[in-house]
Amino acid sequence: MRTIDADAHVIEIARTFEFIDAADAALAPLIVTQTGGPVQASNSGGVHKEHWLIDGHVIPKDKIADSSTPEAAREMRDIAARLRHMDELEIDVQVLYPTMFLRPLTRRSRIEVAMAKSYNRWLAEIWREGKGRLRWVVVPPLLEMGKVRDELAWGKEHGACGIFLNGLECELRLSDPYFFPLYEAAIALDLPLCVHAGLNSFTVHDFFIDDAFAKFKLPVIGAFHNLLMEGVPARFPGARWGFIEVSAQWIPYVFKDLKGRFLKRGRRFPDNPLREYNIYVACEVSDDLPMILPYAGEDHLVVGTDYGHSDSSTEIEAMRLMKQDGRVPAHVVDKILGANPARLYGLAN
Repeated sequence: MRTIDADAHVIEIARTFEFIDAADAALAPLIVTQTGGPVQASNSGGVHKEHWLIDGHVIPKDKIADSSTPEAAREMRDIAARLRHMDELEIDVQVLYPTMFLRPLTRRSRIEVAMAKSYNRWLAEIWREGKGRLRWVVVPPLLEMGKVRDELAWGKEHGACGIFLNGLECELRLSDPYFFPLYEAAIALDLPLCVHAGLNSFTVHDFFIDDAFAKFKLPVIGAFHNLLMEGVPARFPGARWGFIEVSAQWIPYVFKDLKGRFLKRGRRFPDNPLREYNIYVACEVSDDLPMILPYAGEDHLVVGTDYGHSDSSTEIEAMRLMKQDGRVPAHVVDKILGANPARLYGLAN
């Protein structure tokens, strides 16, 4: 059985946006260098000076890049180096998530469409060179819902195995009917909806500008709660859902809260909501898995390394450590490392 890293990352570079159509070339993000002002530290402790300039917004380029990983590997300039490092880490397949799109970038649909399409074509290039070991989640241009289905279908044909979502999108909650065409397309294309730590809301992002936990983690947990309260997974029973890079430690608390609210409204709360609604949650090696498993069950947890990043969720040795963890039975570990992510992402295992 293959070992599947359910959450790895790419660090975007200039090459990422070389696929933008000539007519939209002026919309391409620029890389700018800081030449003055206070020195900014990266998450790895180095000096951070490069930024993206997108639609008038200055955004750190590699603030969260993990300096312990080879630069050419995390930036996908050397696919062979990435694969070699995966071999060292005992990883057979990585599912690649973006870095730049974990935060709001623009309110202009034309810019979003241009950037999303170019990013997706860059990932397709990486997939072709990755010998089947580098799969990816497609970034949908959600400000132009009419273009989303075609972009998802293109991604599916070129190695995508999921759909990328933030905890908030387009200044809306994921339960908003605006997104229902997206969920219908996900079912038709057999692609999971992967809600990753991050948010696409300038309002919330700027309010919590110095609070990474509230800004990136809580919107995903809130999205889980809101989607179940609003009955969205029940409305789309053919959909698969992933909640990625927010640990799994919150599951008992959220289940308790939801159960109380369901009961007050005369609604049945499932014995196992993850199983009932085809939901998978990415745990972390440091989670109290013996406590979580009675709530989540054995078949709906996955794990990722957060490869390429340096933040609170990063554990580059996650796959190896999970295998060595004596707290969890070996057959459960096998499921978390292989069978469960294979089902989430629709990968043969």
